[in-house]
Amino acid sequence: MDPIVEAALKKWPNVPHCHGWLALDARGDWYMRDERIQHAGPFPAVKGSRIEHDKLRAFIERNYAADATGCWFFQNGPQRVYVELEATPWIWRLQPDGRVLSHTGAAAHVQSSWLDEVGRLYLLTDLGPGLVHTADMGLAADAVEQGRWQPQTLAAAELPQRFGFVRRPLP
Repeated sequence: MDPIVEAALKKWPNVPHCHGWLALDARGDWYMRDERIQHAGPFPAVKGSRIEHDKLRAFIERNYAADATGCWFFQNGPQRVYVELEATPWIWRLQPDGRVLSHTGAAAHVQSSWLDEVGRLYLLTDLGPGLVHTADMGLAADAVEQGRWQPQTLAAAELPQRFGFVRRPLP
């Protein structure tokens, strides 16, 4: 967490949490969901405005974490902004050299792999569970063929309970 965020938490410890305003899609993109968008429909049916500002994305990603109940959030100064997840808390980007990086750029070490009923591949890592980005399925197939990963089957609806995360944190 950024030092400026930690300082703000100490200065203003009782700022109310925010729900419904930030979301992460299955491709690792962040979306702002203002009140009008929230009333237009649930995420991901209505996504909102994709965050494209590099410094804002970097700030969100440096201050992205989970609470004790498995709800993921962005600590925005003294305010905790809970994140709605289309799929999982992490979106994995596979590298040609075999490394696995999160949508935030953090390196991860694979512990197990899972396939759902429609063929999406999930990795459980030292950082937590995540979905492999669709653009990286060729590299994922190579890892399976080489025996580095042996995917087990699991229904997508069972992922949150199995791996302890919440897709839609509520107030």
